[in-house]
Amino acid sequence: QTPTQRRANEKFAKREESKRGKPESAIKAKKEKFKSPISPLWLGILGFVVFGGLLFEVIRLIFRAYL
Repeated sequence: QTPTQRRANEKFAKREESKRGKPESAIKAKKEKFKSPISPLWLGILGFVVFGGLLFEVIRLIFRAYL
């Protein structure tokens, strides 16, 4: 076991030990807030690339039909 794994296991054991004997509602209230792994800026860029391309394709097909 590496030192990094040992520290992680100790941290986990400490966290689990603090939960013992407490009601489920008290444990759930302490959970950390969810943090998205991707920033909103990158989500916006990705959405623009995917849906923007789709929008431009639909516009191109509509104007091609009228020509």
